[in-house]
Amino acid sequence: MAQAKIQAKMNEATCSKFSRTLSMADRSGRLLESLDQLEMRVEALREAASAMEQERECILEMIQSLQNSQEMRNICAGEREELTLTANRLMGRTLSVEISVGTIRNPQQEEALQKATSIIDEIVKKLLDDMEGSRQKLLALHAACVTEAPAVPIDQKFQAIVIGCALEDQKNIKRRLETLLRNVENAEKNIKIMDHQKLENTKANGSQ
Repeated sequence: MAQAKIQAKMNEATCSKFSRTLSMADRSGRLLESLDQLEMRVEALREAASAMEQERECILEMIQSLQNSQEMRNICAGEREELTLTANRLMGRTLSVEISVGTIRNPQQEEALQKATSIIDEIVKKLLDDMEGSRQKLLALHAACVTEAPAVPIDQKFQAIVIGCALEDQKNIKRRLETLLRNVENAEKNIKIMDHQKLENTKANGSQ
């Protein structure tokens, strides 16, 4: 009789322990599900912030392009002054929007980013002295960042460095190179237009 009671108590303890284990598993599962949902929201937040960051850069680039455009040079001084004030106001309001999406990097990725940034910075320093040569170098760097077969030579050394960067840094490096190439293209167009105007003015003055 006593043995039967002892066995019954042991069975109750086992069942109680088993029930607690199931309950803990359920709670753990719910917590894990909540964390999975939060992770998706975090990624959505980072993507939205990154999109806003790109939109900010695009707006700034468009304002600068308008300020340096041929259309701005062709209007009268009074209208140009008014439009310049408006552009400066928009520039200031855009710059007041601060967006930052941090990237977690290991030491190797940090070193790779610094090397890639340094290479680009060196080319930018020489842009005004050798615009065409710098453009070709930027094209080679950009070719190292694209997956499709480029129509220009690839900078193999730069490609190896970029591969060592964090994925978000790789995207940012590519975007920076694309922005620089657009700026160089716009600058070359403006230079050609100004040279053409000088030639036309010279011809006009010569015929008088």
